[in-house]
Amino acid sequence: MISALLVANRGEIARRVFRTCRELGISTVAVHSDADAGALHVREADAAVRLPGDAPADTYLRGDLIVKAALAAGADAVHPGYGFLSENAGFARAVGEAGLVWIGPPPGAMEAMASKTRAKEIMRGAGVPLLSPVPVGAAGEGDLPLVVKAALGGGGRGMRVVRSLGALEGEVASARAEAAAAFGDGSVFLEPYVEGGRHVEVQVLADSYGAVWALGTRDCSLQRRHQKVIEEAPAPGLEAGLRESLHSAAVAAARAIGYVGAGTVEFLVSGEGRAYFLEMNTRLQVEHPVTECVYGLDLVAWQVRVAEGEALPGGGPPLPVGHAVEARLYAEDPGRGWTPQTGVLHRFSVPGVGGGGGGWAGESRSADGRAYGLRVDSGVADGDVIGVHYDPMLAKVIAWAPRRDEAVRLLASALDHALIHGPVTNRELLVRSLRHSDFHSAAVDTGFYERNLGELTVDPVGRGSAGVAALAAALADSCGRSPFGGWRNVPSVPQCKSYRSEPDGDVHEVRYRLGRSGLLVEGLAGVRLVSVDSDAVILEVEGVRREFAVASYGERVYVDSSLGAHAFVALPRFSDPASRTEPGSLLAPMPGTVIRLADGLVVGDRVVSGQPLLWLEAMKMEHKVVAPADGVLAVLHVAPGQQVELGALLAVVADSSS
Repeated sequence: MISALLVANRGEIARRVFRTCRELGISTVAVHSDADAGALHVREADAAVRLPGDAPADTYLRGDLIVKAALAAGADAVHPGYGFLSENAGFARAVGEAGLVWIGPPPGAMEAMASKTRAKEIMRGAGVPLLSPVPVGAAGEGDLPLVVKAALGGGGRGMRVVRSLGALEGEVASARAEAAAAFGDGSVFLEPYVEGGRHVEVQVLADSYGAVWALGTRDCSLQRRHQKVIEEAPAPGLEAGLRESLHSAAVAAARAIGYVGAGTVEFLVSGEGRAYFLEMNTRLQVEHPVTECVYGLDLVAWQVRVAEGEALPGGGPPLPVGHAVEARLYAEDPGRGWTPQTGVLHRFSVPGVGGGGGGWAGESRSADGRAYGLRVDSGVADGDVIGVHYDPMLAKVIAWAPRRDEAVRLLASALDHALIHGPVTNRELLVRSLRHSDFHSAAVDTGFYERNLGELTVDPVGRGSAGVAALAAALADSCGRSPFGGWRNVPSVPQCKSYRSEPDGDVHEVRYRLGRSGLLVEGLAGVRLVSVDSDAVILEVEGVRREFAVASYGERVYVDSSLGAHAFVALPRFSDPASRTEPGSLLAPMPGTVIRLADGLVVGDRVVSGQPLLWLEAMKMEHKVVAPADGVLAVLHVAPGQQVELGALLAVVADSSS
């Protein structure tokens, strides 16, 4: 029996495993980098061990240090979570050789699936349906479109879609470079790209005695950069025969490699309803909560029980109940190339679930007594700093209800009403995605964001409420500074306050008077002030009464209301000339590390607008930085391996006509 368990991971998944450990009576051990010294998962563990450094390569990817930490803390088992070393067979072996229990599949099963090319060979032998690979040097026009994939690793890294033969060589080279940087191996392969395909996966759970359960399907088609954003279980709209064939193929895949524990077999389902094996993830998936909701199982608890030698109950898995949908809340800006965001998370709260620390809020009961409702799995809490070293996911918000439409509506409402004060997030994108007609009708595929991103990242007509929200911020600020809330007994010049909206950068100048005749706002008619306080303003807008909650953290102001959430930066009355930059300046869009420059790029080269000049790595993602205009590269301030801060000057492109 396991008595103390170390989680070789961080953030949300570490907290998720700890929660189950507490319910099972197992002591918990955390590991942490220096950047995570005060992180929530560290604070919640019974013991914690420091891994010196900040970068993953020095900390969470150091299997030798993690094994030493487990032994030093008296742990007798290691759970890898997902990401980092979770699918590293060498690490699994090192854990076992140290006399510790590995909470995962046998190393041999992990090795069999580690290389996608080898995995496909094994699956072909097991009768699992596959797409035929295309040799890199033999691709022709008839093979297009193609997808380039890294042979090792996952998470969308080293993956490119190619639609013209002229682009193939460059995309293969780019994929190899990214794969080598991410996984230490630049091997890639080609296969047909299925237009309009759905990403459908099957959760499997196997014990050491030959029993393998297929715990239904999940649809994970809504993806950005080949990384999942919204997932649901069961996958909607599948024919019964297709669903059964997916279950059978997943069980066959698990049996073919002697799999033990929780794992996921991923498939691509074409528009014609044909399924093709993609890969097998030999670990717990980020989206496992939707399966837990529908099947009433704790998958982490079963990982532990199977590792302790327990057999799965006879008679097969429980029957699924209801529908569950999960949204991944990221600190990123979808409208600007999914750029990751950093900074202090001042407030994170989902209504009905409590603070951002996570939890479950049941609202009704299923037939077997389980609680439908909302669940939040989070690795952050109020006051935490979102840094540059790790994945930008803040939390997963999950809704479970008797029917799909109810779960989707509940999740959209929960996200819409959440308080998120801090870095820019993808919250608005998630809400609009869940309310999109294609998603409602389950007419989704992996190209959903490619088709719809523009409309999903622009404010819908009629929701241009930033001006009213800025007015509420100004009124609350005046009330906080004056006991009279900005009221004047005699006519005076208007009070003036300016705010920059985040992330679009629009400036809102609020000019208003408060006097005997009430509130007068320049350029904004039909607004009546009902009440004002330093943290709440009630306005009547076009005859409709609305309350605006206002929270200030230094110069940053957040306004939440039924019209939406708005973030502002309060602007000084006079601008600082030192903040101006020269035309053509290329500034770092985020803090990160320069990983490479464009081939042969030197000062004096002619460049065109949109031409890639260099690549930054931040939060486990690679980001392309392009020329801001046509011209000549006049200054290049950075080199590969150099770390840069947000707003740092990278290069200057001069106007070639001057």
